[in-house]
Amino acid sequence: MSTPLSDSGSPLLRTPLYEQHLALGAKMVPFAGYEMPVQYPMGVLKEHLWTRESAGLFDVSHMGQAYIVSADKKHETTAAFLERLVPAALLELEPGQQRYTQLLNDDGGIIDDLMVARHTSDLHKGVLLLVVNASRKEIDYARIADAADEYKSIRLVPNRQYALLALQGPKAAATLAALAPEAANLAFMYGARMNIGGITAHVTRSGYTGEDGYEISVLARDVAALWSMLLADDRVRPIGLGARDSLRLEAGLSLYGHELDETISPVEAGLTWSIQKRRRKDGGYPGAQRLAQELREGPARVRVGIRPEGRAPARDGTEILSAAGESIGIVTSGGFGPSLNGPIAMGYVSPTHSEPGTPLQLVVRGKPLPAVVARLPFVPNRFHRNPRP
Repeated sequence: MSTPLSDSGSPLLRTPLYEQHLALGAKMVPFAGYEMPVQYPMGVLKEHLWTRESAGLFDVSHMGQAYIVSADKKHETTAAFLERLVPAALLELEPGQQRYTQLLNDDGGIIDDLMVARHTSDLHKGVLLLVVNASRKEIDYARIADAADEYKSIRLVPNRQYALLALQGPKAAATLAALAPEAANLAFMYGARMNIGGITAHVTRSGYTGEDGYEISVLARDVAALWSMLLADDRVRPIGLGARDSLRLEAGLSLYGHELDETISPVEAGLTWSIQKRRRKDGGYPGAQRLAQELREGPARVRVGIRPEGRAPARDGTEILSAAGESIGIVTSGGFGPSLNGPIAMGYVSPTHSEPGTPLQLVVRGKPLPAVVARLPFVPNRFHRNPRP
């Protein structure tokens, strides 16, 4: 049997859980250069609803994980370095704290969005942990490594020997706490090293579904055992990329290559909340002048939620018209929202047509269909909000 190829013609990669996915009856598809499970026999709709009601387990080992380290082992050194490339305030990170941010090009466009966490260990005080998108990781690593060349004390270290799981849903905390009791008290957007049933892992309370949950970084050699251990709990089912996408769409979360790309700024994308006050005031990152102008005067386009009327979904690339028939934007993600039992979408429109309730038209199969601007998220987020440490 020939090896499947990616769009670029290179062989598709496999995560350490490839054989486990096949054994569970997963349908495998190409995604970001990997063979990944799009769904299991339960199907996308039921997997989506299971995650909303219980706990879903995702293999996200295709994501990139890396360290930024400094020779002086000082957090101030690594944080100040990375602040030259991203708009988030990283100097203020507490041990174990994580922030969402964007790697920007010189025009303020988004090269990638990523998570940045400060290491919890006293032995690694100057280490920052990164989680980046699978399709962008080599581009990200090159961008960061090039910048590090100016700092002889800074190094980027890709963490290729680790896998990554996501456990998401309202029963995720109880499930993980049964194996690692300290998981129950972990604050949202904080991480810690934990022993999970005898397996050492780095756990953060975060995710990409709008639900409470965790992302678990573990050595590739241990991930199959941890996967099986978590699935042994009746509250947990394996979930594929299909439901991962419908969950994040209902949660109003952006996807790189759809809502985010190198022409779109964080302000246009509705991510101003991820740029802390000090960085908005002081700048010091690529494209800061553009973002400051957009914050003062408003951007030329904005990301919005859209509720099509009827049952026909509007896929990415669908043209958006005003009620009067004027072309005002494009759909970037669209599909069926299982929790809402109807179609939903996100896209970019001119600010004058961005107010929730504004009537729109979506050109589906050459025919304008009625829709309306909707508030994001479509389904209220249920992230864990206990007090930080």
